[in-house]
Amino acid sequence: MRLRTIAHGRAGDKGRRVNLSVIAFDPADYPRIAAAVTAERVAAHLAELIAGPVVRYELPQLAALNFVLERPPGGGVTETLALDPHGKSLSAALLELEIP
Repeated sequence: MRLRTIAHGRAGDKGRRVNLSVIAFDPADYPRIAAAVTAERVAAHLAELIAGPVVRYELPQLAALNFVLERPPGGGVTETLALDPHGKSLSAALLELEIP
């Protein structure tokens, strides 16, 4: 199943840094999401679009995970001429992650 089946995403751009949040539609699904959506899996899933490590923060009271990642030089919203480089695109890409 794709992550988007049980969660939605939010994103925020901070220059070359991006925050991606994954929020369970139903808090009962949070443990499943937390187990399946690791920093390593996010880094692998978005490997072509990011540079450096992915840091995961757990927000169980919100049934959410927050990931902080960095884009390659020239990859930030204000640094590139690429089409739609905003974090919302990365958030949508993350929701395509297959989870058990």
